Amino acid sequence: MPFNKLVLSQQNVRKTKAGVSIEELADDIAHRGLMTSLNVRAEVDGDGNETGIYRIPAGGRRYRALELLVNQKKLSKTADIPCIVSKGDTLEVEDSLAENVTRVDLHPLDEFRAIMALREQGLDEEEIAARFHISVATVKQRMRLASVSPRLLEIYAHDEMKLSQVMAFTISNDHVRQEQIWDSILRSHNQDAYYIRRILTETAVRVSDRRAVYVGIDVYEAAGGVVMRDLFEQDNGGWLQDPALLEQLVLEKLTADAETLKAEEGWKWVEAAFDFPYGHTLGLRRFYGERAEFTEEELARHDVLKAGFDQLEAEYAAAGDYSEETEARLEELGEELEVLTDRPYVFNPEDVARGGAFVSLASNGDVKIERGFVRPEDEPATETEGGDGDDGDSDWEGYDESIAASANGGVAVNGKPIGVEEPEEDDGKDSPPLRSPHRRSDGGPHRRAAQRAGERPRDGLHRRLACRRPEDLLPIRG
Repeated sequence: MPFNKLVLSQQNVRKTKAGVSIEELADDIAHRGLMTSLNVRAEVDGDGNETGIYRIPAGGRRYRALELLVNQKKLSKTADIPCIVSKGDTLEVEDSLAENVTRVDLHPLDEFRAIMALREQGLDEEEIAARFHISVATVKQRMRLASVSPRLLEIYAHDEMKLSQVMAFTISNDHVRQEQIWDSILRSHNQDAYYIRRILTETAVRVSDRRAVYVGIDVYEAAGGVVMRDLFEQDNGGWLQDPALLEQLVLEKLTADAETLKAEEGWKWVEAAFDFPYGHTLGLRRFYGERAEFTEEELARHDVLKAGFDQLEAEYAAAGDYSEETEARLEELGEELEVLTDRPYVFNPEDVARGGAFVSLASNGDVKIERGFVRPEDEPATETEGGDGDDGDSDWEGYDESIAASANGGVAVNGKPIGVEEPEEDDGKDSPPLRSPHRRSDGGPHRRAAQRAGERPRDGLHRRLACRRPEDLLPIRG
């Protein structure tokens, strides 16, 4: 029927807006045409003669979408619209109600599989989302649901599994593991989705773990590692599925960092490990470096930055209003001051030649370096009067393995020298527990820099601050 011969029946039962909007439906009709014909009845005059106008008791939303296209000049007023003409044996309101209540919605699993089929036939996620007026995230979720074990999807299709449980299984791509977990929880009283997630990730490593931060997710994935993501719950970046691969990459990088430190700074030995046990420096003499001196150019730059920081901070405080631009500038000045005032430590070359350092991981994934330790056997020979000469040996007892590990002046990781084979033996001891270094917050980079910048060297050119505590050691970036 020509569109201009159609009118909407007042007996149409759909009065409340629900589901896809008229605008979205109009876009869909413009893209693929009208998929379902309109149900119409011929309008008659008082004498029972047809007037040429047809009322629509069923298909009101489709009619309004077509009307919108006509108003937008995307459809002609005389365009032919596919219709089914009812003979009028039933009431108009009955036809309208029947069309809506007898319709069965698509099962979610069928929707998941249909979207996956579109993707496999060449449509990308963005195009699918645009055609069906859904978000790209929703498309990814539907595709992930369709990728769950076929056996579990059939269980879901027969209403023997909840949708929330299917969502939980999408964390892993391992169908065998998914089925094993489902079989095990069937015998358990706890079959909740959160419990499935917990089992799937119990051996995985959080992306926020310091080892993952240190190595980097890109490196882990390039080595063949898999990152498990939850598209339905907040996962804070996900989980690394292969802890063994991650630890291998950490050890390789720690070894490289330790070798670089030894080569660049000239230490006799360097020990590297995830963590060192409490008291690992027992029996070692500690020596300290001094802050590198300021050059005249650096000192002048310091004064300019500090003056600019103080002036801007005072003006900002007086203004009283928040300014994102000012905050960003203060942050920028603060970072410049911090870089300038973070002077490297300079050690005596003779001490470095006989001393060593420990390299480990800080809690945030940065490299933690403890420099300046001398082992008893590396001490310069001195003549002693009296004394039994055994005091140092008692302190050193229990750390002989670490001495042996890098006594040849090399690099050792977890107490084992690099490039040296050791006999296999099992002493039955567990690895020491991981320890997280204590960190303190001091109010942000620009505050910290401002405080340090206030310690301008009094002698004009020299700022010599000796490190006296292990926690004063500055970690370097990994």
